[in-house]
Amino acid sequence: MFRGCNVAVARRVLPESKCVASKSAWGSGRRLGSTTSRFVTPTQPRQSRPTAVSLLAPRYVIPFHASAKQLATSIESPSSPEIPKPYSPPSAGLLSRLPASWVPYAELVRLDKPAGTYYLFFPCMFSTLLAAPMADPVTSPLTVIGTTALFFSGALIMRGAGCSINDLWDRNLDPQVARTRLRPIARGAITPFKALIFTGFQLLTGLGILLQFPWSCFFYATPSLLFVASYPLAKRVTYYPQFVLGLTFSWGAMMGFPALGVDLLMNTAALTAASFLYASNVSWTVLYDMIYAHMDIRDDAKAGIKSIALKHDAETKQVLSGLAVVQVGLLGAAGWAAGAGPAFFIGGCGGAALTLGYMIRKVNLKNVKDCWWWFVNGCWITGGAISAGLGADYLIQYSNQGGESEKIAQQ
Repeated sequence: MFRGCNVAVARRVLPESKCVASKSAWGSGRRLGSTTSRFVTPTQPRQSRPTAVSLLAPRYVIPFHASAKQLATSIESPSSPEIPKPYSPPSAGLLSRLPASWVPYAELVRLDKPAGTYYLFFPCMFSTLLAAPMADPVTSPLTVIGTTALFFSGALIMRGAGCSINDLWDRNLDPQVARTRLRPIARGAITPFKALIFTGFQLLTGLGILLQFPWSCFFYATPSLLFVASYPLAKRVTYYPQFVLGLTFSWGAMMGFPALGVDLLMNTAALTAASFLYASNVSWTVLYDMIYAHMDIRDDAKAGIKSIALKHDAETKQVLSGLAVVQVGLLGAAGWAAGAGPAFFIGGCGGAALTLGYMIRKVNLKNVKDCWWWFVNGCWITGGAISAGLGADYLIQYSNQGGESEKIAQQ
């Protein structure tokens, strides 16, 4: 019985030739048996012959009851039925054109995955378009375009800084998640110290962009850094880190007002509109990041990472629907406080309701690729609808003010 076990294990661990040698050695030992000692003189050292037991060195020891399937899964990713692929440098796209030494840093700021930048930029654009008609006089289109371009530059830099801070916090968790195990810090391409220096450079660049706005914007923007630094920690202590992310990514919903010279502390209507718009964007962030979190739901559970997707996995679509209702309702309240017209409510609020409803109905939360598609494209579908409604309302009010100015000049 013991012999049979050893031969069986040898077949699973050793090549076929070694397995044959194992059986041959075992058989030779059996034939020689006790007769071997009669042919060995006392002056000759006794040499041990290889046996099946000696061929099975300790590093090859495997429980006899293990199945082939169990042996295979011992080297698999926690959530993937396939053996994880090693890192390979990008061979296509923007990153493939960069010098090799730059690639890890470009990956660290997710330069090849700009969806996060767009999600950070849209609240800034919303607030700029909502605040423009409330300025006195109404802000010109060229100023609106210049302000939104500056906001986009800031969103690009600060999103990258946020990713760097996140990866520094998660450097011990990312290797445990299939999707994040090859991030630069997780795979050792960038040391934590170098990442920290790079993050400081990004923050200084962001400060330089912030100083291009009116000075009051500096005081409005500074508190957001607390949320940027605390979001990765929230994943460890609460099932709702998406709410903290919403507080962070939605901060731009208030920045458009001081950027255009509208003082929130002195203008009650503007403060009310900005508050409603900010809360609306928080709901939107939680909504789209809940879809995003479903891509890592199994790995997060094994790594001990908390998320709203884990907490409400069984009723995700109901939660998404509730968030959509809250988002659209608060968006409408922001337009009401700002004195927006029909174009905003029909185009912005109506467009948001339709696009969100369609996305929630169609997204397959059990399919990683489908979740990723809706996360990436949802920002353009819903964000574009809201921007179109806000932009149309702004242009109408700007045109109306121009007509009124001409009448006053003629009088």
